[in-house]
Amino acid sequence: MPIIKSLLDTDFYKFTMAQAVYHNYPVAIVKYKFKCRNNKNIPYEEEIKKEIDHLCTLRFQEKELSFLSSFPFFTKDFIRFLRFFQLNRNYIKIYNDENLFLHIDIEGPWISTIFFEVPTLAIVSEVYCKHKSVNLDGEPDIEWTMKEGNNILENKINHLSEHLKTGHIAGFKFADFGTRRRYSRKWQEKIIEALKEQFRHYLFVGTSNVYFAQKYGLKPIGTMAHEWVQAHQQLGPILKQSQKHAFDVWCQEYRGRLGTAISDTLGAKLFLKDFDLYFAKLFDGCRHDSGDPVSWCVKLIEHYDKLGIDPKTKTAVFSDKLDFETAIELHEMFHDLINVSFAIGTNLTNDLGITPLQIVLKMVECNGKPVAKIPDTWEKGVCEDAKYLTILKKEIKYKR
Repeated sequence: MPIIKSLLDTDFYKFTMAQAVYHNYPVAIVKYKFKCRNNKNIPYEEEIKKEIDHLCTLRFQEKELSFLSSFPFFTKDFIRFLRFFQLNRNYIKIYNDENLFLHIDIEGPWISTIFFEVPTLAIVSEVYCKHKSVNLDGEPDIEWTMKEGNNILENKINHLSEHLKTGHIAGFKFADFGTRRRYSRKWQEKIIEALKEQFRHYLFVGTSNVYFAQKYGLKPIGTMAHEWVQAHQQLGPILKQSQKHAFDVWCQEYRGRLGTAISDTLGAKLFLKDFDLYFAKLFDGCRHDSGDPVSWCVKLIEHYDKLGIDPKTKTAVFSDKLDFETAIELHEMFHDLINVSFAIGTNLTNDLGITPLQIVLKMVECNGKPVAKIPDTWEKGVCEDAKYLTILKKEIKYKR
């Protein structure tokens, strides 16, 4: 059975960004590159290729389009575009080099390639985990691994239940953000089923995965990712104003909806400089994805205060390498000062005793020119052109 069965099996922000791309940059050409931060030896080229071949046969079904149409911010012309959409196999290249390091290059029209990232990463992760799932005798055994995962999941649910009984995590909210690095599609579904049964409405508020959101009646969660801001380095009028331009185009597209801004594409310092009174009022909140979360939230609260905005009317979304313990600590620290919510990914959907791959597919070019991501955690940085990175840092007056 193929790993990806539906084009809805992706993150919600791929659809929100895709509509903005469709309306504003329909002819933009982009390039994405694969990177594994913790283990480059993934010798499963042929297996991954077969899964990608199947992915490129999928089309949106009418019931899936009806689900997307139920959201007021998706326009009729975008839904019509999706009705005829199909991923093009010619836009993605997959190969192992002589050291069995995996390479994935995606290049083509932005609107035609934007939906490759999440399912491709999910495929790589599931293929890798399948081969690494062994029992104590070192024999392949997926069922044994999932049994171990069940024990870990049960402990997490019991731990959250105990916290809930004490009352000290009142208002705690989290969502599943674990599609791209999940152990398997089957495992992510089991996680979602268990969390919905135990914590829906008061702790577990939704998932980034659109397929499971539709299937289980959950809220799909997400707005924008780093690629939206990165691309504007080559789409905006002035390089130093690229982040502001990205936010401005977003506001024009969604007119106050989908208001969570990604805050670290060019570092938190520049973000707060660009996130002026106009954006701070219009956006509902900001998402943290690198650097120290405590320092980030303190500075965000101070920023709202300086602008005369009550932080309690805004939301800080935490999404960087979270587990439940860290999320609860951050909730206890900040929930009286600002609304907080938590997006938990790999530690939720791939915690079965196997070291998960830290894999990404990031934009590296737009319209034939380099783009960069300069977050507050250095290993998350992305840029393939050292000269451009120097120019960008100079233009934006980048400082750690």
